[in-house]
Amino acid sequence: MLCKLAWGNVRRAGRDYLVYLLTLTLGVTVFYAFNTVSMQVDIAGIKEEGLSELMGSMLGYLTYFLAGVMAFLMVYANNFIMKRRKKEFGLYQVLGMRRGRVATIMALETVFVSVGAFVAGIVLGVGLSQLMTFFTASLFKTQIADFHFFFSVHAFNLTLACMLVMFVLTLLLNLRAVRRTRLIELMGAERRNESIKTRNPWIAIAIFAVGVALVGVAYYRLLRDGFPLTATDSKLQEAMSQFGITTAMVTVGTFALFWGLSGMLIKLLQSLRGVYWRGLNMFTVRQLAAKVNTVCFSMGVIAMILFLAITSVTCGMSIANVMNENLERYNPVDVSQTYVYYTPETLDYYKEYVNPSEADRMVLADATVDLYAAWHGERKSADNNDETGKKVNIADVAGEHVQIDSYLSYPLGGSGPSVAAGEMCKAMGEKLPKVLEGSNADDMGLFVTPASQYNKLRQMMGEEPVSIGRDQYVLTCDMGGELGDLYTKYMAGGHTLTLGGHELKPATDKSDKDTAAIANSGLGSNPGTVVVADELLSQLNLQPYASNLLVNYKRGMDVAEADELIKYTMLDNLLVDGKEPGSWGVFMTRSELYTQAAQMNGMISYLAIYIGFVLVVACAAILSIQQLSNVADGSRSHRVLAQIGCDDRQIRHSVMAQQAVFFLFPLAVGLAHSFVALKVIIELVSTFGNMSIGGTVGLTCAIFLAAYGGYFLVTYLMSTGMVRAAIATRYSE
Repeated sequence: MLCKLAWGNVRRAGRDYLVYLLTLTLGVTVFYAFNTVSMQVDIAGIKEEGLSELMGSMLGYLTYFLAGVMAFLMVYANNFIMKRRKKEFGLYQVLGMRRGRVATIMALETVFVSVGAFVAGIVLGVGLSQLMTFFTASLFKTQIADFHFFFSVHAFNLTLACMLVMFVLTLLLNLRAVRRTRLIELMGAERRNESIKTRNPWIAIAIFAVGVALVGVAYYRLLRDGFPLTATDSKLQEAMSQFGITTAMVTVGTFALFWGLSGMLIKLLQSLRGVYWRGLNMFTVRQLAAKVNTVCFSMGVIAMILFLAITSVTCGMSIANVMNENLERYNPVDVSQTYVYYTPETLDYYKEYVNPSEADRMVLADATVDLYAAWHGERKSADNNDETGKKVNIADVAGEHVQIDSYLSYPLGGSGPSVAAGEMCKAMGEKLPKVLEGSNADDMGLFVTPASQYNKLRQMMGEEPVSIGRDQYVLTCDMGGELGDLYTKYMAGGHTLTLGGHELKPATDKSDKDTAAIANSGLGSNPGTVVVADELLSQLNLQPYASNLLVNYKRGMDVAEADELIKYTMLDNLLVDGKEPGSWGVFMTRSELYTQAAQMNGMISYLAIYIGFVLVVACAAILSIQQLSNVADGSRSHRVLAQIGCDDRQIRHSVMAQQAVFFLFPLAVGLAHSFVALKVIIELVSTFGNMSIGGTVGLTCAIFLAAYGGYFLVTYLMSTGMVRAAIATRYSE
């Protein structure tokens, strides 16, 4: 009997449960689909060892956090259902039903709705996970050779566990509400409206103006200062403090803006008398002002969450795309090895702060060394501790190779670069790229390298050599973007450079970025290099900075086999008269970097979409429940409007206008914050390449609009049903 009654209640009160059902179904769908990523990786043919376990583990831990967010939403949505049905539960008790049986009915209703949402969510999640397999393959640039239907027991169990926790929490709160609420409160709940706080409109306008001013100043500071990522150590603390002030200003300004919104709306529309007195606009404005007063804090929170969701998804995926697009340019050879020379600053640092005895074995480098000759020997096997190990010489693996020597632009014992980006900008009347402001880039200046090595690298990459005379130069930079454009503009303008008293003219009118990489890297290895004739370089006596050995494997050699063999080569300590002129730096294979980039791109994309979608659903669900509660509280007002002659269409338009303001204002503020942040981030990333966010923004907007707009539509449809029911009820006191 109780089951039949509970099932009938669920069917009859289906509209009341719609937001709860929709939110729970979306949660189950997303939780299941994203936690099948380990199976998606296997089906997509991605062979990176440990990748599926890593992604599965990270998304699993993230699911627990997001489940907490969803649990809060479930409780929030359930409170709305309880508020709508308090009179019904009170009536059961008036008719003689004990509280225990009322609690049982509520428990059964919760079970029916939760089971329905879980089944629907799993079905949708299974379908979504099949589609996501193709998305996973596109992220990792693989082909699906053997696609087949799959079902993840692990994802099912994890989703079920999260849903059970939410169900138990919701059930306990429902039972507590019935047990602790008095009968008179249940029967009179429909007449008890939310208390409305009124504010002086002029004070509200003043607070609104303060909020707008704070947000505007924060925007200006962020656009001027950027993010504190490139500041030197001495200025980093100050930059972080200034960024903290900017963050506090935009946060306080956002909440102040929503706090004063009600007064601004009233005064603005009252000044437009033709609009204010038309139809139900006066009623709508008064309702908006009253409700904004009670939810201004939550609107501010929603605006900030939407800002974080939009920015994180857009930037995360876009930065990953930029890095992937530039991988080929950043990694010109199969393997590279760096050797960094000691400078006077390095020696002084070791003597003063590290270990003076260690500095005694170090010597200031006055010439570069032959890295290929030093790269040989034997190394014990990584798989066992046998005595012989595996003997591999670099010559057994290497085919074409070239050494790129980089020098500082000042002579031995000197200080202060001869060529720096800041000086170039002054010569052209241009502003220094924002990413270089506050950094120590100008203290080091551009590197200098000989034309013979540069042209040999070009030949290895299938390009023609560049003729560089004794009085000429070429600027190279593998990062492209803003820095590459700066160097191209400098050369195209015919500007000269001075090195060691020699004035040099540009050999071409365009900076080289396609064959400019001097080592394998993830973000670029050449922020700026001046290529000069070998004859000139030999006379300048410049301070060596680093040497990079770039190696391609022998023709026809399997890359995986060569990568494995090169692990057993050994780098001897380089000694000059018994002392070290430098130390070995980064060793990197192209395969390793491609794998790391693919992993990072996949992780960033999945985490960004997962977090962003759940946050948007959370914001939309909170707004939806708030607006449904407002409509329920205003049912008597809608009934009075109908009785004095207002037609249904006018009342529905009033409801839509109110809900549009509550949904669109936080979204507009969140978008404004995101646009400013994105502008700064785009300028920052443009140092490494031109960041295009068009495709990512399109995908993000489609996902967000589907969720956010869907909740708005559901809210309006439910609200119109509630308004019709209120109007149809005979008004009585």
